[in-house]
Amino acid sequence: MTDQITGTLVFTVFTAVLGSFQFGYDIGVINAPQQVIITHYRHVLDVPPDYRKVSNNYAVDSTEEMPRTPPLMSSTPTLWPEEESLEIPGLVTMLWSLSVSSFAVGGMIASFFGGWLGDRLGRIKAMLIANILSLAGALLMGFSKLGPSHILIISGRGISGLYCGLISGLVPMYIGEIAPTTLRGAIGALHQLAIVTGILVSQIIGLDFILGSHELWHILLGMSSVPAVLQSVLLFFCPESPRYLYIKLDEENKAKKSLKRLRGGADVTKDIAEMRKEREEATSEQKVSIIQLFTNSSYRQPVLVSLMLHMAQQFSGINGIFYYSTSIFQTAGLSQPVYATIGVGAINTVFTALSVFLVEKAGRRSLFLIGMSGMFVCAIFMSVGLVLLNKFAWMSYMSMVAIFLFVSFFEIGPGPIPWFMVAEFFSQGPRPAALAVAAFCNWTCNFVVALCFPYMADFCGPYVFCLFAGVVLAFTLFTFFKVPETKGKSFEEIAAAFRKKGGSARAPKAATEMKFLGAAETA
Repeated sequence: MTDQITGTLVFTVFTAVLGSFQFGYDIGVINAPQQVIITHYRHVLDVPPDYRKVSNNYAVDSTEEMPRTPPLMSSTPTLWPEEESLEIPGLVTMLWSLSVSSFAVGGMIASFFGGWLGDRLGRIKAMLIANILSLAGALLMGFSKLGPSHILIISGRGISGLYCGLISGLVPMYIGEIAPTTLRGAIGALHQLAIVTGILVSQIIGLDFILGSHELWHILLGMSSVPAVLQSVLLFFCPESPRYLYIKLDEENKAKKSLKRLRGGADVTKDIAEMRKEREEATSEQKVSIIQLFTNSSYRQPVLVSLMLHMAQQFSGINGIFYYSTSIFQTAGLSQPVYATIGVGAINTVFTALSVFLVEKAGRRSLFLIGMSGMFVCAIFMSVGLVLLNKFAWMSYMSMVAIFLFVSFFEIGPGPIPWFMVAEFFSQGPRPAALAVAAFCNWTCNFVVALCFPYMADFCGPYVFCLFAGVVLAFTLFTFFKVPETKGKSFEEIAAAFRKKGGSARAPKAATEMKFLGAAETA
């Protein structure tokens, strides 16, 4: 297996996942300087001093001591001293909400076009074009302090979301197509590893004594341009996807050159033969649209499984864990809860790295089930800890342990696996459409959770994680009964597994329509 790891492959994968790193950076960068930016919004909007006393249940000028959520055990909002004071603080709250959510809206829109752009321009050129959006968004945010900050930040976040929506489809597709079969799972998991690394880096440099201060927060937001510039330069030295060159463009010689660069000059005859067979089968079928994914019986089952995997990832409660973490750490008596939150980010990164090594040994389905089962148990302990927090002080520590374990189990399976497993379900023809639908589902679920979680937490209080536990259990059972193992399996084996899971012994209408990524080696 290690003989398939070449310098060119490492360089190419590193370059590609720089986009994933920036994806993670953009996710996490807005959190650390939240109170600093809100305070700046008030300054820009010229909020009178009386209005600065209360806003969104938080004190104003503190950046380090403020929780990211209201106190855990309090679901009653702070009352405004005067009825007329609702207007301007309400405007500030709305602008901050737009600053956060515009990112998800941009991602939802662009996620539909990642696969199309990759097919239209090629994987390399598509990522280069996407970086234009990244640079535009970073520049707007980087210079936001010099103009109407709220407008520039909301616009910049929205444009960065467009970039990340494209990348969420392009990167898994590209690295899945250049990876050797035996390393496909491990290399696919690097997309998620780069994302959580970006989140961790943004948390660290967002500390108030680094770039999260009143003077430097705009530089923190604009720093997302650094990986974009670096990736744009390095992409000129990366080979195009051999599958794109051969199957989409019918450029066999270019595909051979690309493969030889990636494989270190090894014999690529077998790879070319497999791609030739895949191309012949792909040309015999009609182009697959998003509508056909849901209407063609050959695709219906794998599309359903793909969407459920992404829904399981987002509805598992992982975002809620991050949403509550600072408050829980404060309740435990930590004077600097921001460092504990960074600790959660570090655990996030370590266990994602661990999954890279486990995914080809334990298998995709097995790791997903292990992760979901562990998250279910942790969610129960989290709820118990929060409910009994007032009666037993040590319960706060149980909640802390549950947070770390919940994040660990998430990154072992449900975090990285859905992104690359979808690519393993579909051949060259339907793969771009399938990845677009899956990415849109992921972004939409992300947006729904971000929008609804505060209301759910207010309504359910500490029992909110019991709700997530029930959701996780339901997705765990679905995975057990409906999701096949794809580790090292050929298309015929995967298609047979889907028919078995779906309760059908009938061969698919067009068996070639879901051909495996190409190199079909059995484990």
